[in-house]
Amino acid sequence: MTHVEIKYSDNLTFDTQDIFDDIEGIINQKDASAGVCKSRAYPCSEYKHPHILVTVSLLTKPHRDEQFTLELSAEIESAIKSHLQQSLYFSLNIEYSNAYYTTNVHQVDGIALDC
Repeated sequence: MTHVEIKYSDNLTFDTQDIFDDIEGIINQKDASAGVCKSRAYPCSEYKHPHILVTVSLLTKPHRDEQFTLELSAEIESAIKSHLQQSLYFSLNIEYSNAYYTTNVHQVDGIALDC
């Protein structure tokens, strides 16, 4: 399961949902097995210098090699920056799960997974 976290100084103005959609689209275009992308944004009111840190967490898979990661990083960076209309410090980290990462769906009978 893919996760995206955006941590940013709250003096920035952008639509997190648009960025979430772009990142998920890029990931699924490069790797159809990725599925839905669980995304969260954390604006910070106490900071020094305007900045954004985006972390993309992916499962380790054989086809997600260095070339895949470099291309994914470049595409995601470009997409995110297209939404940013202010000067700021930018960081993007693509990370992969370790051997003991557990991911699945907890489904309660009769209650749909809210998307």
